[in-house]
Amino acid sequence: MKELANVVAVILLKELAGRRKKLSLRKFVMDEKQLLTNTGTSPEQQKKQRVSTLWWLNAYFVKEGSMIEDLKLTDDPVESKLVLYEKIIRMKALYQMDTSADSLEKYSKLSMPAFPAYDTNSSTFLLTGFPGLEQEYPWLSIPFSCMYAMVLSGNCLVLHVIRTEPSLHQPMFYFLAMLALTDLCMGLSTVHTVLGILWGLSQEVSLDACIAQTYFIHGLSLTESGVLLAMAFDRFTAICNPLRYTSILTSARITNIGLGILVRSFVFIMAPIIRLKFFHYCHSHILSHSFCLHQDLLRLACSDIRFNSFYALALVICTLLFDSMLIIVSYILILHSVLAIASREERQKSLQTCVSHICAVMVFYIPIIGLTMVHRFGTHLSPMVHVLMGNIYIIFPPLMNPIIYSVKTQQIRGRIQKWFSMKKK
Repeated sequence: MKELANVVAVILLKELAGRRKKLSLRKFVMDEKQLLTNTGTSPEQQKKQRVSTLWWLNAYFVKEGSMIEDLKLTDDPVESKLVLYEKIIRMKALYQMDTSADSLEKYSKLSMPAFPAYDTNSSTFLLTGFPGLEQEYPWLSIPFSCMYAMVLSGNCLVLHVIRTEPSLHQPMFYFLAMLALTDLCMGLSTVHTVLGILWGLSQEVSLDACIAQTYFIHGLSLTESGVLLAMAFDRFTAICNPLRYTSILTSARITNIGLGILVRSFVFIMAPIIRLKFFHYCHSHILSHSFCLHQDLLRLACSDIRFNSFYALALVICTLLFDSMLIIVSYILILHSVLAIASREERQKSLQTCVSHICAVMVFYIPIIGLTMVHRFGTHLSPMVHVLMGNIYIIFPPLMNPIIYSVKTQQIRGRIQKWFSMKKK
């Protein structure tokens, strides 16, 4: 890597000034920084230096996949990588350059404004799209637009079917409606930033908007976890205590369960979310994803974040971990009850009603575990991995849940087929 860095520096020096001594990439960037702050340097020299720096750093950044590890702009190696990537993105956005071009001559003819110093106290943050694939954004926007269209239409279709079909006005389908509504809101809370980047509309987000999006994303995640736990309780009651099913899960009790899930999800997270507004963000203002997350903002803050860190950990343990453990216990009890049934057909019929819910649980918890592992242990990984895991966490559950329940639930599938057949006639 160091050899490649030196080659890049030497070639650049030949292009700009004809100097032939070898310099490390670190020294080259420091020279570039000094040049930009030197008032005695001519505008033409500054222009060439800025353009060349951008072009070569971007080419090296993309070629290596993500990181320039021997370049240390700060004491933190991860922070150095993000500072470098942010520099590239901001310069590209400022100068509207096509960095995939083959020649440096194209850029030397551009007329450019003065390079602005980056203010770490700014309340604007830079969202990360797909590093190295900026030229492919028009193509990437097509599948992402289709996925978001499926998220919105699929969950709306499930809600419409449950609302208009009287035979589906049962506890199981009320909880399914809660799940579909949660997935619909999750899609609406992120669609504007994800597609905004891919469509080239905006890559920046204000602190207030970022905090609001963080609040809804994490609140909806806790809501979905609570709804999945409620659905597990519904399956446990239906299989293990079928005679008292309707008396236990009354409409009033279902409403109270729903309100309890909302209070737990959105009230308890207000304290750490509000504190984000008063933090001082002195690090690079580049986020790891195309949307805002609590742990991402904490990483950029220079204030005391111990309360947020411990509170968030306690909240995860008391909600997501606690919910997942209760779901596992409920299915252990369900399995014990099903195995006590003498008839094989009855056992299969009982387990069949749980397949959709088990799939929904896996679709929700596996991306969360993956994203947590990437944030905790994947600091050395490419930004592409972080972005990919983040998008899977946000899009995959809302996309798959309507498909799972439409395919695996006979009542939903039959009603949708009947509805579309009536439309054709």
